[in-house]
Amino acid sequence: MATHALEIAGLFLGGVGMVGTVAVTVMPQWRVSAFIENNIVVFENFWEGLWMNCVRQANIRMQCKIYDSLLALSPDLQAARGLMCAASVMSFLAFMMAVLGMKCTRCTGDNEKVKAHILLTAGIIFIITGMVVLIPVSWVANAIIRDFYNPIVNVAQKRELGEALYIGWTTALVLIVGGALFCCIFCCNEKSSSYRYSIPSHRTTQRSYHMEKKSPSVYSRSQYV
Repeated sequence: MATHALEIAGLFLGGVGMVGTVAVTVMPQWRVSAFIENNIVVFENFWEGLWMNCVRQANIRMQCKIYDSLLALSPDLQAARGLMCAASVMSFLAFMMAVLGMKCTRCTGDNEKVKAHILLTAGIIFIITGMVVLIPVSWVANAIIRDFYNPIVNVAQKRELGEALYIGWTTALVLIVGGALFCCIFCCNEKSSSYRYSIPSHRTTQRSYHMEKKSPSVYSRSQYV
């Protein structure tokens, strides 16, 4: 019963992580305009994402433009685009494998050992996906903070951390926790199976005792002869 609850919790966290990974990939709020010094433009907000940049005016009208070329992006955003696309695919594969490894799933048969290995593989992929999401999010955040405190960079070009970065950190944590739950399920199943095979049952011990009692030993037979 506890293992079944862990499976549901891990699948839920994995699904949330998958949705969060896709959302972070398509969100334009990776870099947002910074309102510092004389750069106080309250009617316009500038957003920069992996696929487009947007300008929002007075919280009413928003215009977005897709990047003409991949080379128009900074190196950190170029790497982030590739890593986030890979993370989206990996999270989807891990989620589907986790569904196949659930005890309530019948299409993979009733072999619990096979399902346990499927869940272990899904958990490992979830953990790797969380690390893949964490790398570009932290990389872009480091570049934003470095440019923000760099006096050489123009004030109008400085940016702040966008909502996508905070969601990315949360998504990475959820993916890692979900993958760890699946790995814990595999360890619990392995311990229970080894304990089950190491301790003989009460019926088996009684049967072996009666067999030894019924069949006399070779030494006792030699004495009767």
